[in-house]
Amino acid sequence: MSVTDALLKNNEEYAAQPPEALPGQPSMKVAVVACMDSRMDMYALLGLHPGEANVIRNAGGVITDDVIRSLAISQRQLGTREIILIHHTDCPLLDIVDDAFKKQLQAEAGIKPYWPVESFRDLAVDVHWSIYKVRESRFLTHRDAVRGFIYDVITGRLTEVT
Repeated sequence: MSVTDALLKNNEEYAAQPPEALPGQPSMKVAVVACMDSRMDMYALLGLHPGEANVIRNAGGVITDDVIRSLAISQRQLGTREIILIHHTDCPLLDIVDDAFKKQLQAEAGIKPYWPVESFRDLAVDVHWSIYKVRESRFLTHRDAVRGFIYDVITGRLTEVT
């Protein structure tokens, strides 16, 4: 059985007792941008429940155009007012060299990726940069309540980057 088939079986069990109907607007009016790293259970580490927050994830928790797009929709259509940014220790993006990664992809795929890799060398510096990009985006209506954190994958603690 493939992993996808096993997950679909899990879904059948889940759907046997459908979840509570919730509104589309997150009740806590918060959006969280975080890395896609599988070691981070965003709901557990923040004590969130379904329906409370919009959680936006990508490699590195990087503020890309697509993240700004998602945040703009989250704010303008779903009523969020605060933004939490979370990077984490032991992130694979710390070890990637953008040009080398793009050359590897080009060699394997036959075409150079058009998108930036967005790797970084220092977690705190990148969290600061992420906060800056959110605060400077004219597409976002609520840019003051933006805070950034580093999640320690060993201890489970969040440390605020100030």
